[in-house]
Amino acid sequence: MQVIPVIDLMGGLVVRARMGDRDAYRPIETPLSRTADPVDVVCGLMQLSSFPILYVADLDAIRRHGENSDVLIRLREAFPQVVFWIDNGAADVEATKSARRFGEPVLGSESQRDLSLLTSQRDALLSLDFRADEFLGPPEIWTRSEAWPNRVIVMTLARVGADSGPDVHRIASVRARAGVRQLYAAGGLRDARDLEVLKVAGAAGVLVASALHDGRLSPDDLRPE
Repeated sequence: MQVIPVIDLMGGLVVRARMGDRDAYRPIETPLSRTADPVDVVCGLMQLSSFPILYVADLDAIRRHGENSDVLIRLREAFPQVVFWIDNGAADVEATKSARRFGEPVLGSESQRDLSLLTSQRDALLSLDFRADEFLGPPEIWTRSEAWPNRVIVMTLARVGADSGPDVHRIASVRARAGVRQLYAAGGLRDARDLEVLKVAGAAGVLVASALHDGRLSPDDLRPE
């Protein structure tokens, strides 16, 4: 089970995400860092484990309120060994090119107009975005699983930062349709016991923020099996 830290960027800082209510997000306060500066926060995360992958959500770009390219440049320079998964709300090829300057693009279903970008960017990651039981995005992205790329994130926004437990039933249902694709859970992870539950449900990895900052996942929990 691969643990992938998440940082959410807004106004040049890392913010604490909770239940997808982006207007209410505030700069993160964490024992891992003295500040909410992204480089400081990632330095703190790297003290827990040498994470090879880190997920970055540029919330300003996703909401069409600007972008955080300057932050992404700093992160790439400070952590050249890390592969960054970049969700910048890409809805066209130019936005995916921008993401590729810094790492691997994540195509969030909530940002898509149709299947065209997904089918033209086969090496990108797909994030299947849900709010409660509602799928966010064009219905054909959900129904046409044959168009999914090899790596798929199952993002339950209502559980992000809520410590309510992962959406195991949704992971299992997506697993049944995904074939050999790698699935990554996002939202609700509480502790190491949830890692085992997700593994049984068919997840290859999990995106995590709160459980790392709150100390509910220890360095021992993060050691590769």
